[in-house]
Amino acid sequence: MLKRNLEPIIQQYAHEYPVVAIVGPRQSGKTTLAKKLFPKHAYLSLENLDLRQQAENDPRGFLADHDGPLILDEVQRTPGLFSYLQEIVDSKPRPAHYILTGSQQFMLMEKISQSLAGRIITFTLFPFTLTELYFHQQDSSLAEIFQPKLRRRPSQLPPLLDIIFTGFYPRIHDRHLTPRKWLENYVSTYVERDIRALVNVQDLRTFENFLKIIAAHSGQLVNYAALSNVAGISQPTVKKWLSLLETCGIIFLLTPHHNNFIKRLVKAPKLFFCDTGLLCFLLSIKTPVELKNHPLYGNIFETFIASELYKRCAHVGEIPPLYFWRDKSGHEIDLLADFGNKLLPIEIKAGQTYSSFFASELLKWLKLRGNTAKTGMVIYAGDHLVGRDAAITAVPWWAF
Repeated sequence: MLKRNLEPIIQQYAHEYPVVAIVGPRQSGKTTLAKKLFPKHAYLSLENLDLRQQAENDPRGFLADHDGPLILDEVQRTPGLFSYLQEIVDSKPRPAHYILTGSQQFMLMEKISQSLAGRIITFTLFPFTLTELYFHQQDSSLAEIFQPKLRRRPSQLPPLLDIIFTGFYPRIHDRHLTPRKWLENYVSTYVERDIRALVNVQDLRTFENFLKIIAAHSGQLVNYAALSNVAGISQPTVKKWLSLLETCGIIFLLTPHHNNFIKRLVKAPKLFFCDTGLLCFLLSIKTPVELKNHPLYGNIFETFIASELYKRCAHVGEIPPLYFWRDKSGHEIDLLADFGNKLLPIEIKAGQTYSSFFASELLKWLKLRGNTAKTGMVIYAGDHLVGRDAAITAVPWWAF
């Protein structure tokens, strides 16, 4: 069983809170992680109809019958339990007595904010990261994530195109499944079970079409009017569905970073899918070879790098400090990592051979009046680290 980077973080804080929640997209490994970290806890899945009916009809009696340390899986399916959990943990505040997992972050977080605020610590688990899956490497801090790794490319590392095409959902790798078929089932199951439970989507075909439309915009600025016109839905619906997909861990949105050294900046967020395998499926890419020649390959590669950094930040228990920068003239920095007292600009390039052109936007940005940042990074699809001690360091995709 692969070690997840969240494991030591959860163990560190579990003794401080009576309730621990592990949330994230479906099939990201939440149940497996909860059982591994808390092996002495009883396990109950509220996907089980009989258990769910007991919890809904008599929540107090249900929790009394299962008073020992308990893992409650898919707990968002019985929202009535939350108030009773609050009552129990207030009267008996035992560390990590209840472990909650849930796929529908939207509903779970809403109920937590109402009933369990101050009594619960919440962690978000995404599918595997590249470092978890292939390097068995643990990040210890945000700063470490953004440091180039001086290591050799391991011989067992699959080709880049295969990695992007397959994606990082644990079940695909644990059971050596054909990714495209599994992802097809994942999308249909996700739409049927989660979307209908969260919002009133009358026409599921329209929503599935919307998923494919936004897949074509991964790595790009969100244009609500354009998405509305193409999908045939209102702008408020576009915003609602994007918010839903974000809170369920399918996509994430990066906001533009605003500093005083320039005023004319874009205000629209940038959209990324959390998993490139799912992205490739929605773009109807059938093989890694097809991916190589796809007109959106540059955006797909950018999604791969951005999602890796985003997941790795979340897996050290931190809110990802990631933004982007773009002015009205079209000058852009793909990612900005904001550490509070320091900004790190990052450019992402799908080219396999490093060119000084890759760093041109970074150099312009570093020279902006009022900008105190001195260094930047290029992450590209090649194999060699370039400029280790220079202001701009170029890092291969597998070495960051």
